[in-house]
Amino acid sequence: MLFRRRSAGPRRPLAAAAPAVLAVLAAALPLSAPAAAADPVPVGDTTVTVNANAGLGTVDPAALGVNTAIWDSAMNDPQVASLYRDAGIGALRYPGGSYADIYHWADHTAPGGYVAPGTGFDAFMGTVRATGAQPILIANYGSGTPQEAADWVRYANVTKGYGAKYWEIGNEIYGNGVYGSGWENDTHADKSPDQYAREVKAYAAAMKAVDPTVKIGAVLTMPGNWPDGIVAAGDSGDWNHTVLAAVAHDVDFVSVHWYPNAGGGEQALAAVRQLPGELREVRSLLDRYAGADSARIGIAMTEVNSDSGNGALTSRPNGLFAAEAMSTALENGVFSVDWWDTHNGAGPITTVNGETDYGDMGLLSNGSCTGSVCEPAVNTPFAPYHGIKALGALGDPGDTMLASGASGPDVSSHAVLRADGDLGVLLLNRSPATTHTADLRYLGFTPGTAAPAVQRWAPGDPGLVDATGTATAASVTLAPYSITVLTVHAKPGTGSSAATVGTPGAPRATAVDATTATLSWPAATGAADRYEVYEQLGTTVQLIGSSTGTSTTLRNLPPGSRHTVNVLARDQAGRLSRPSAPLTFTTGTPDDSTCTVSYRVTSGWGNGFVADVVVSNTGPADLNGWTLDFDWPSAGQSVGSWWNADIAATGQHVRVTNGRDNARLAPNGGTSAEFGFVGGNNGANPSPTVFRLNGTVCRTIG
Repeated sequence: MLFRRRSAGPRRPLAAAAPAVLAVLAAALPLSAPAAAADPVPVGDTTVTVNANAGLGTVDPAALGVNTAIWDSAMNDPQVASLYRDAGIGALRYPGGSYADIYHWADHTAPGGYVAPGTGFDAFMGTVRATGAQPILIANYGSGTPQEAADWVRYANVTKGYGAKYWEIGNEIYGNGVYGSGWENDTHADKSPDQYAREVKAYAAAMKAVDPTVKIGAVLTMPGNWPDGIVAAGDSGDWNHTVLAAVAHDVDFVSVHWYPNAGGGEQALAAVRQLPGELREVRSLLDRYAGADSARIGIAMTEVNSDSGNGALTSRPNGLFAAEAMSTALENGVFSVDWWDTHNGAGPITTVNGETDYGDMGLLSNGSCTGSVCEPAVNTPFAPYHGIKALGALGDPGDTMLASGASGPDVSSHAVLRADGDLGVLLLNRSPATTHTADLRYLGFTPGTAAPAVQRWAPGDPGLVDATGTATAASVTLAPYSITVLTVHAKPGTGSSAATVGTPGAPRATAVDATTATLSWPAATGAADRYEVYEQLGTTVQLIGSSTGTSTTLRNLPPGSRHTVNVLARDQAGRLSRPSAPLTFTTGTPDDSTCTVSYRVTSGWGNGFVADVVVSNTGPADLNGWTLDFDWPSAGQSVGSWWNADIAATGQHVRVTNGRDNARLAPNGGTSAEFGFVGGNNGANPSPTVFRLNGTVCRTIG
């Protein structure tokens, strides 16, 4: 997933289609079996599957990023720019987290903070240009003004011609004390999310008046993380809902930060499982408040690390975490994910798997000490650098990220389809002690006979090393706590590179109801015989629609169901293009149902919440006794205590039975039953989409 690839050896519906037609089309594309003529005999303990027809989006030039800071005297060392280039870093964020809200660019001062020599904006832009990256700049919200930010845009893009594209408004402004914790400088008398939203609109207007091409970003809290869900005294809603309700049509991207703080090693790696759900919630919020504008609003994860301090930060587990978390974020709709940070400083010294961990959140050593223990020489790469460099070796901007998966719990995989038709596959062995052998299985891709190029970062390797000759296209052995990157060459004349039709444009849903969805997309280049819509089901796909034009209606979808689809074009010879960007949509619930359910979260505190549910019988028959069934969208959601009903849960399924005093539901909405509960959430907390009253799917309202 990135980005500037290092050399590693040579690389080169319609209205719904009738069932019989769909069967013929599905038979034309064997998506449940490898494209090769026969499966190799399995030899490994893990199977890795990569599906070249299930696209997760395109790698952005700014995909891999790193934070820089004006208090870092080594930030502009020539060696740093060289290391950035070697890792494929495409974005550099400045002037450094919370320092952004005390920093005044014009005189390069940060009252109350330390500013290192040689860290001014022009010096920073020299490093940006030497790296071949682009800046992500943070306008001072805490003690600045819209005019100051507009003047910075003028200097950067008019006076100097830097072409700085991405501008955030403030850093972690929700940490300004409005929710009881105040690490972020904010001199506004009103510190509410309403005030931040008003100021974002003013900043955006002033900055775009200077350069209409700049992209303005607003700060959000990560769903499922403090202070998500908290409503401060006097506010009408929590941070995210309040801000987006006001600025969704004024901004071009939103910025979230993610520090799972789950402990080091396996715990941090396991926490990455929360990311897809949390990022889906960010996109859901954008869909809710921006409507049709949502598709143009990007998501940037402008800070990420496994811990916000005092963790296992420089040793091998955090290198694996960097690769896993950053690739997962990109695969789930983030256009830029930025490591915190380049240089930081030594913290508590620990030993992790026999390796000294300096407790430093930096990517590179700054040579500092804790007591008598000192870091290696300045700019020595720490483990996260090697993890990010492995991502840089995986692909380039413009490559297509693909769905992939592994059968065993210790191995994870990420893949891209490269511009030349080759496949990049990144494999992580997350076990600190066990070697695994992975059998490689391909869908929609036929490997050639040439051995894949191999790059590896394993214990004992000084960094990412050339290990070509240690794997085949069918099998690879993965050392404990290692990252392996394969370049699997395509069989000549096969795959999307052989097709005479280009990739269809990103699909969008033009109408969605309880059981149907109408999709449209920009046409592919070349002569397309037809377009086919495939739904992603893990690492497999199924054909659910086809059209000779650029739209189709998918029918007979279950109410309240979520679907992720790609559109592929098939040329006159029957060959398929690359998959389009993915589209995720959720069907509604039936308007003509004989019951309604209102589900509302009334308060939250990041990892817990209170919900209020109201059930009504809108049918003609009296109900005396009822059950209400629903499923949690996320595995991390649960029910703790409840009132006015009895609740039982099995896994993600919840069944509610009427209480003593609300068993009767009069017909035609004559009476309603209201109950509530305290819930927990480890990660995102999306609302359930389907409620069944005595087996009937209800219309969800509110």
